[in-house]
Amino acid sequence: NHLSFISGFGPFRQYLVNSSWEAVKELSKRGLGENIDLQIMQLPVVYQKAKERVCKIWTTLQPLLTVHVGLASSATALIALEQCGRNKGYHERDACGVHPEGACCVLDGPEKIESTINMKTLWKNISVEGIDIILSRDAGRYICDYTYYTSLYYGNGRAAFIHVPPLSELVTAEFLGKALQTIILAMLEQCGEQRE
Repeated sequence: NHLSFISGFGPFRQYLVNSSWEAVKELSKRGLGENIDLQIMQLPVVYQKAKERVCKIWTTLQPLLTVHVGLASSATALIALEQCGRNKGYHERDACGVHPEGACCVLDGPEKIESTINMKTLWKNISVEGIDIILSRDAGRYICDYTYYTSLYYGNGRAAFIHVPPLSELVTAEFLGKALQTIILAMLEQCGEQRE
């Protein structure tokens, strides 16, 4: 059995219910098939705590793949597949009013780290009815991007990040959970091909 680790984020600002966590909970009900042991975790919108938890996932569990799901408040009905994480530019304060030292994730870390998952290939081969999927190379320099970079750094690139829109009448948690299932199964397929 291969372990896959999926994280969503807790509430922040006006989002008392974070769609990323609702989607991840929904995904965990559905599962990813028999040979994937799926574990989920909610990350706080706090740089240091998110970083500590992500480090722990990689050092203790060493999953085949870790997928982080975050809320893109600007998007109404878009899911974005993020190709890379960036190390610098974290000036925005988190839920505790703090930003990282030097406004960066890892002192002396590379400027950006690409995921071993080829998001472009994935994007070409996948469709989710009722929502557009886009490619992105900029996860926004906040907790999402910070978490992604940290995970790519400690996981040697075996991490992925998916941005989901806020919940609405059309975009329900159930809908997003189903979309995540489709996308993450395709990611795992890519992991399998890379191992062979």
